[in-house]
Amino acid sequence: MKLFKYLFLFILAGIIIGTKPIEPSAKYNVLFIVADDLNCAIGAYGDPLAKTPNLDRLAKEGLLFSDAHVQYPLCGPSRVSFMTGIYPDQTKSKELRLYVRQTIPDVVTLGQKLRIENYHSVRVGKIYHYHNPRDIGTAGHDDSFTWDRTVNPYGLDKKEEHKLVGLKKILDGGTLSWLEANGPDEAQTDGIGATETMAFLDEFAKSGENFFLAFGLYRPHVPFVAPKAYFDMYNINDFSVPESSQAYLQTLPKPAAKSIRAKQEQVDLDAALAKKIKHAYYATTSFMDAQIGRVLDKLKETGLDRNTIVVFTSDHGYHLGEHGHWQKQTLFNDATRVPLIFTGPGVIKDNIDLDIPVELVDLYPTIMDLLGFQAPKFVRGKSLKPYLEGSRLPIRTSALTELKVSMPKGMANGYSIKTKQYRLTQWKYIDSLYYELYDHRYDSNELNNLADNISYRSVRDSLKQVIRVRIAEAKKYPSGLGRQIDNVLPWKEPKRIHPKAK
Repeated sequence: MKLFKYLFLFILAGIIIGTKPIEPSAKYNVLFIVADDLNCAIGAYGDPLAKTPNLDRLAKEGLLFSDAHVQYPLCGPSRVSFMTGIYPDQTKSKELRLYVRQTIPDVVTLGQKLRIENYHSVRVGKIYHYHNPRDIGTAGHDDSFTWDRTVNPYGLDKKEEHKLVGLKKILDGGTLSWLEANGPDEAQTDGIGATETMAFLDEFAKSGENFFLAFGLYRPHVPFVAPKAYFDMYNINDFSVPESSQAYLQTLPKPAAKSIRAKQEQVDLDAALAKKIKHAYYATTSFMDAQIGRVLDKLKETGLDRNTIVVFTSDHGYHLGEHGHWQKQTLFNDATRVPLIFTGPGVIKDNIDLDIPVELVDLYPTIMDLLGFQAPKFVRGKSLKPYLEGSRLPIRTSALTELKVSMPKGMANGYSIKTKQYRLTQWKYIDSLYYELYDHRYDSNELNNLADNISYRSVRDSLKQVIRVRIAEAKKYPSGLGRQIDNVLPWKEPKRIHPKAK
């Protein structure tokens, strides 16, 4: 009898020990959340219409950067830049359809560096460039060296592409299109992505393994797809779209004017149609926010929130009719500015809005610094850790963005710096330089080009010196990077088979 008693106690003890949650590691984890084509139409950023309670909650728990900018306002180049911590002139990647190692084969990416430091590096969804929606369910232009495991979600929104409504008969990732979808959140691609991310959090909570978990959403990128309930959250009549005139275009250098008139089918949209498109964008943003909320709830449920740094951002901004333009690929604030929020251990929790210019190349060294690691020598971004700890001493005074624009006589190369007060943009076309200058104290919408205004001559000339230095720095070879390969041709895409209505 005693034998059975002791045996029972032994088994019971084993069960208790076996089910006891593993204590979290002393090292911090990282949950890296990246939206696709998201501008700052978020409640936490002051948008009065946006319904984004989960991102608003995240911002209240940490530090919100209100003046963060990408280095190239196009998906592929931007993502390569922030995953490597260097500028597009250094990555040699300024096109879509390029894999990161086609141009810089020896680079150690952010996730790869953390793998070296014995972190489990996981990707769910879109981190490097994917053609959206075409590449949903595939690995897109991913980098296998960056990750230990990957998940490519594939949902109802992809299966029902034939139901989309848009501005063109043949729809692609550059066409304004939308759909009030059927089915639950969990059936959509981003809903599945959230579910998979939550499963990884459960796994890491049990294993105690340190992780870099990247959750890349496909929304609100076109097509704007969300369950009908998210469309019902908004009154379409609350939306308006600013008007733009031919006279306004005459105030801009020709490359700037070309950048906001590149897609002729999107110019001078009917007011009712423009409202419908903007309504769909906001609905899709709210849907995306809800999926992030599910992940954040799971993070807290597992207790990993106590030991995990959360970073949220987007690959670039997005025009919703501003300057008469839709989508990205301009050097205006609408396209270069992105949301950037940090929360977690080591981050001040005072719901602070920091309006100091920062760049997405700063993400790599910041994450390294927060985790106690040294960033690779080639990284050119600057650690934002002092800001996260409460310092307000300037780390940088301007944020740099570049863009190429196809013109009748070749490419125009544009560079833009955003300081706390001004934006100066320089265009080089053929052998001439052209400028834009905006004073954000009086013109946050960047509609009044002051480059030729006598009253701003000294400001313009001073900023010209700054932008020359910034461009030179961004072009300089980063020591320790390894090979740089110029003039790489983008990957040749197979012919697309467009879905037909059933």
